[in-house]
Amino acid sequence: MINNEWLKRDDYRYFYTIPTRWNDNDQFGHLNNVIYYRLYEALIVQYLTEAGLDWMQDPVIPYAAESLCRFRRAVSFPDILDLGLRVIKVGRTSVAYALAMFRQGEDEAAATGHWVHVYVDRQSQQPMPVPALIREAMLRDV
Repeated sequence: MINNEWLKRDDYRYFYTIPTRWNDNDQFGHLNNVIYYRLYEALIVQYLTEAGLDWMQDPVIPYAAESLCRFRRAVSFPDILDLGLRVIKVGRTSVAYALAMFRQGEDEAAATGHWVHVYVDRQSQQPMPVPALIREAMLRDV
């Protein structure tokens, strides 16, 4: 497990803004726990797409190997969220990200977490080095 104690907005390098939806709420009136993971996944997909990853065509792609979410405060519809990402480690075949969820206008995270990707060959499913284009983008964001 990766220790992520980055709670402030300034601790993150990349942001993706997304509104919550009515159907994201559970019967308790806040985002269902699985939605946090979906939002984190959307954040990472957007980040890697902007970095140049072609999810449908590239021969080397990332697989989620580990994820974690720490719930600090409830968020709910109609909150608009700023999702923060910071690359915390770029290995030979893997990358680890620190993640956070902020209500717009708030400096302290409502949730934090991490995600680890392992890069694999699309066909053989064997670990492969992080592609140079992606590695270069990530090293700028560490």
